[in-house]
Amino acid sequence: MARVYLETSFFSQCVTIRKATVDRGRRETSLNWWRTQSKAFELLVSDEVLRELSDPAFPEAVRRPAISMLHGLKVLGLDAEVAGVAELFVHEKVMPGPAVEGDALHLAVSLVHRMDYLLTWNQRHLANPNKRTHLAVICARLNLVPPQIVTPDLLIVEADHD
Repeated sequence: MARVYLETSFFSQCVTIRKATVDRGRRETSLNWWRTQSKAFELLVSDEVLRELSDPAFPEAVRRPAISMLHGLKVLGLDAEVAGVAELFVHEKVMPGPAVEGDALHLAVSLVHRMDYLLTWNQRHLANPNKRTHLAVICARLNLVPPQIVTPDLLIVEADHD
């Protein structure tokens, strides 16, 4: 079973209260993925996801339901290896700093724990095709295979058709 690291933006989009068309579309897509696709994968998060979702800057109407979605999901460790890889990503300008939190940490934990996919709506820093080559070079130096970084609309398991 493929392993998927669920980054914070996935959960925040599942429960967003924003009314913009793009946000409503992402919410619908995310919830549809959660209902119809998530059972086909091993789903994992990190303490960084919980830390970000617990931020008081998130409205209570978003924070509480997003955190409740984490129940039953396996939590990946944030050890020295993850911290070192996150620092390397920031140093090599693959990800913005700081290395001790945020996007660099999400990418590092998914790489170190050998995720097949990193699921995100963060298209600026994570699901950004312009970063793929740079990321591949850094991962090759580390002798690690990067996860495929995708949005929920791209991670679909097709049902068998008879």
